[in-house]
Amino acid sequence: MEINQRPYHLVVFGASGFTGQFVAEEVAREQVASGQSSSLPWAVAGRSREKLQRVLERAALKLGRPTLSSKVGIIICDVTNPASLDEMAKQAAIVLNCVGPYRFYGEPVVKACVENGTSCIDICGEPQFLELMYWKYHEKAAEKGAYIIGSSGFDSIPADLGVIYTKNKMNGTLTAVESFLTIHSGPEGLCIHDGTWKSAVYGFGDQSNLKKLRNEANLKPVPIIGPKLKRRWPLSYCRELSSYSVPFLGADVSVVRRTQRYLHENLEQSPVQYAAYINMGGITSVIKLMFAGLFFLFFVRFGIGRQLLIKFPWLFSFGYFSKQGPTQKQMDGSSFTLRFFGQGYSQGFGPEKGKPNTRICTQVKGPEPGYVATPIAMVQAAMTLLNDASDLPSMGGVFTPGAAFFRTKLIDRLNQRGMEFSVISSSEV
Repeated sequence: MEINQRPYHLVVFGASGFTGQFVAEEVAREQVASGQSSSLPWAVAGRSREKLQRVLERAALKLGRPTLSSKVGIIICDVTNPASLDEMAKQAAIVLNCVGPYRFYGEPVVKACVENGTSCIDICGEPQFLELMYWKYHEKAAEKGAYIIGSSGFDSIPADLGVIYTKNKMNGTLTAVESFLTIHSGPEGLCIHDGTWKSAVYGFGDQSNLKKLRNEANLKPVPIIGPKLKRRWPLSYCRELSSYSVPFLGADVSVVRRTQRYLHENLEQSPVQYAAYINMGGITSVIKLMFAGLFFLFFVRFGIGRQLLIKFPWLFSFGYFSKQGPTQKQMDGSSFTLRFFGQGYSQGFGPEKGKPNTRICTQVKGPEPGYVATPIAMVQAAMTLLNDASDLPSMGGVFTPGAAFFRTKLIDRLNQRGMEFSVISSSEV
């Protein structure tokens, strides 16, 4: 990457959007935390100078840095104007793309970055976009030396690096992992901005195209080591966590499987099977979710239904999604725990000797997922790209976080910023 030949190391594109403002604030915080105030030139980018200026002023006030806004560049560009995206890409070593839904607005940014040899990180949780970008741009990005790394927010750094962490901590061969996500809320409850809701609506409404994309890819199956990981029922009880759970429908499974394929095909590592679930708590929460889920799955099938879902997110999500997003108190009171239950074989044992004989439990804990943990993950991914260049894949390309960062110090960086990876238990059966 041509870091020293560009005016800015980082450019936050879409900094005046709901999530983008928190990412910009996190970059400013990182400058202070890492002592790089003068050696980390960065800029914000978007359509409105006034809105970008207000974002910087709010960050300056919140962080107690009155001169911040005068030290950060402002780039005016629009996702519908390719020339302006080229101009932005030429000025940046890394673009942090916060403009979604990515299925509508993501590709022009990837294209501009690849053509200009600029690396790009996004926080996309949309498997169709992520997988399509790989097929369309991986080879060109490799030629240009650009690293295009998707899903580098809460979707899906905790899951993807959590599986790698679990694998590294196991004394033997990890063959399968189930993860269980628990979202904790404070007295003010939970709320998510409707940008995430829109991405989900469009994604579920377009499942057929994702299947078509995967069929056309015609990939060779990754080998299964040990017993095949059985899928749980759509509603199941997790004894270890004393909670009902349902399958997690975000990008985590897609991303982890792509990482495991990369590690197997490029580094001959033993692949890990993976399934992801989200804990719903007690039976009252389960009933509420079932009603919301049935409404969602019915309406998302029709054009007019999708319009209603997008127009009234608060109503159809039982208050979990809103156009205003969470309040500061809601964010302060929220956190997440992602628990991994892995199984495999101890050293000297293997599938030929019978059932897995080793189990391990690890976890990733962190602050509010959407607007605190996501900016931390995205910014630390960017700092890893800047500082751990020798540990990245030798050529550029389109990567998952796990494929790009498995050799780097990203997990250490996240630990230092409040996303804690730890081993809960490990034992031979």
